[in-house]
Amino acid sequence: MAPYNESVSASNRELPLVLSRAEHPVSRSNIESNAIKVLYRLHHGGYKSYMVGGAVRDLMLGGRPKDFDVSTSARPQQIRRLFRNSRIIGRRFRLAHVYFRDGIVEVSTFRRDPDPESQGTGQSELLITDDNVFGSPREDAYRRDFTINALFYDISDFSVIDWVDGVEDLRHRRIRVIGDAEVRFQEDPVRMLRACELAGRLDFDIEESAQAAIRAQGREVEKAAPARLTEEILDLLRSGSSIAILQWMMRLGLLEIFLPEAYIVLSAGEHDAAEFEGIPSVIDEKVERGEELSDAVVLGSILLPSVLLRRRDAEAVDERPVHRAALRELTNEVLEPFVTRFALSRQRTDQLHQAIWAFHRFAERWKSAGDRIRFSNYPGFDDALTLLEILVGATGEGRAKLDLWRKIQEQRPEKPIRAKTRKPRRRRRRRRR
Repeated sequence: MAPYNESVSASNRELPLVLSRAEHPVSRSNIESNAIKVLYRLHHGGYKSYMVGGAVRDLMLGGRPKDFDVSTSARPQQIRRLFRNSRIIGRRFRLAHVYFRDGIVEVSTFRRDPDPESQGTGQSELLITDDNVFGSPREDAYRRDFTINALFYDISDFSVIDWVDGVEDLRHRRIRVIGDAEVRFQEDPVRMLRACELAGRLDFDIEESAQAAIRAQGREVEKAAPARLTEEILDLLRSGSSIAILQWMMRLGLLEIFLPEAYIVLSAGEHDAAEFEGIPSVIDEKVERGEELSDAVVLGSILLPSVLLRRRDAEAVDERPVHRAALRELTNEVLEPFVTRFALSRQRTDQLHQAIWAFHRFAERWKSAGDRIRFSNYPGFDDALTLLEILVGATGEGRAKLDLWRKIQEQRPEKPIRAKTRKPRRRRRRRRR
């Protein structure tokens, strides 16, 4: 195989590099059975069918992929006819979900870059708002974000197909953008976040031109859909490598724009938050142990330091604990801008407020153990207790309080305690005379 040559553009390649089964480590035994079923049915139906993206990348690196996505020459409606257990989803990017009892396989049609005239957006001439222009496998490879995400596994002969020198970049452990990095990041600003996510999770380096483009185009991330940005936050904090990912974002000037709440935690030298900078590492440890973290815990762990610093300042001024009304007000002052910026759903917002409020109540004076046990049935209690665990792990303080509330949790009855209510008296009917 010819060595990687940065002076040659991958877009000039007319034929792909094809690694035969003996030349790569990807094995069907390591591919989810549902994905194998989808690949073979598409193949036997007369369509090209490839396993694509992160699954191929992770298997080439000897890892275990989280998702096994499929790309095919079949159009969405053809996929739908071939799989009765499927449903077409998406508007900006239409694809099919094939449903099985134990999971979903995502199937997309090969695409090419859309024409700029078809986008119809006033925000940016390059921002892609409609990505449903179908194309060839070669065109599909070139429209992807990074070379290491553009590898295909062909179920027909078990080969790995590489149009963009992604195999060479895997060997050199680098993140390289396909095409002009500044253009590609303006087309989809979320790619900047994913570059940092891949670098942090895989322990790769980001190519210099991509780093420069992120520094120059960082503000473009504000144009991305809030729902996509929310999922990126949740994914990166649940990745098990959040500290490395956040450090990459901070190094490239992206974190202060995208997630200033986390910037406050990690830039401890500039802010009075040094005690909280261990929070991402504690979250990573929990993920590595296989603990399930709710959305309220993941988001609350980033917001809690700002809330506590605001509370500390208020108590220093008044020289006494903040009463409940003022505490709710200052908590809302921190949470509401975040909720608005990321357009959180009502459910996520309520759960986040409940978790933070329950956390505040841990510090209250309680009249009896019974009151504490009753409080343990509060909707946000379990999330608040996890937040307390994270804070104790990060700061080393509050261990006695954590032990106390853990014991309360263990004493909690299985069914929530309900206040006794007096049944309304049945009204007697007046007898007619």
